[in-house]
Amino acid sequence: MASFLERSKDADLDQLVRELASRTRGNRRRSLRLLAWKVTVKASYATKRLMDIVLSAVGMLLLSPVYLAIAAAVKLSSPGPVFFVQTRVGRYGRYFKFYKFRSMRQDAESQKAALMAKNESKDGVIFKMKDDPRITRVGRFLRRTSLDELPQLWNVFIGDMSLVGPRPPVPSEVLEYTLEDRKRLDVIPGITCLWQIKGRSEIPFNEQVRLDKEYILAPSVWKDIVILFKTIPAILGGRGAY
Repeated sequence: MASFLERSKDADLDQLVRELASRTRGNRRRSLRLLAWKVTVKASYATKRLMDIVLSAVGMLLLSPVYLAIAAAVKLSSPGPVFFVQTRVGRYGRYFKFYKFRSMRQDAESQKAALMAKNESKDGVIFKMKDDPRITRVGRFLRRTSLDELPQLWNVFIGDMSLVGPRPPVPSEVLEYTLEDRKRLDVIPGITCLWQIKGRSEIPFNEQVRLDKEYILAPSVWKDIVILFKTIPAILGGRGAY
């Protein structure tokens, strides 16, 4: 009887050891998968950041004559500064200074309230007006060709923005966000994105959010490269540029 009890205890002990060993192997495999995922994500982020730094630096260097020509045209066409500087909301709700070539009259912001009734954005979260009277003649050309966005290469270079990512909103827009919309703030904002290559201002806000979330859920360096290449014909086509 004692021998039987001892064998039973030994069997139970062996079973316990096997279960613990199995759990340990399972935990080890899960830990390795988690580590591999973290390494992949960090490597992807590092590659994206390296691409941002290199391309933005090369872009600013090669386009420096264009910068000077645009700056002169803006200055000569209307009184006011060359650059339009605005507070935008970046990743995790962090504020940063956002740069564009000025395309509107100097008093544009003070006139916005009077034009809100003519907002062509169906949902009212963002303000869009195709024939905005505040836009200067030079500014209309800059907007149609997206040349007004070139100073954002500096934002990319210093890390406030990326070449590809959801467009950075102004604080007043974020106040109108739902919890679902706020997922756009989980990544670094960009100069171009999915909805920028699909129609820009013609894309309703809800569709912009959907496309941004589609990008966020499956980011990749290859996808960024594809979006960058598709941005060129989108700019040349001029669809939704106002």
